[in-house]
Amino acid sequence: MSRTDLIADCFTVIRNAARSKKEDAYIPYSGPMLAICDILKREGYLENYKEVDLEKKKKIRVYLKYLGKKSSIIQIKRVSRPGRRVYVGSSSIPSALDGYGLTILSTSTGIISGRQAREKGIGGEVIGMVW
Repeated sequence: MSRTDLIADCFTVIRNAARSKKEDAYIPYSGPMLAICDILKREGYLENYKEVDLEKKKKIRVYLKYLGKKSSIIQIKRVSRPGRRVYVGSSSIPSALDGYGLTILSTSTGIISGRQAREKGIGGEVIGMVW
């Protein structure tokens, strides 16, 4: 089975693991997913992540973060899809949950958070939102 949208599949794995109170989850390895996991860890949505070799394939082991019994990731949503790309300028970067969430963008300087893109004054493709 071929995957057409690896980021959406990884978001679904993380969302399902958080809702079922799992300690960790395994997502397929890719460069963009490493950058997204780094942003999620830096912003406090993940406890940690690391690269592992499972069944002769590289994967990313994501350690989910919980505040008491509640997951720090309430919702993780893919915005731009292969069938409908969403591009924004630096002045129109959407804020997730009125600024309480996180927007992830793919820009010319790499994958960064919406806050960093506003500070640098650059736009790009909206990958997803987390809150």
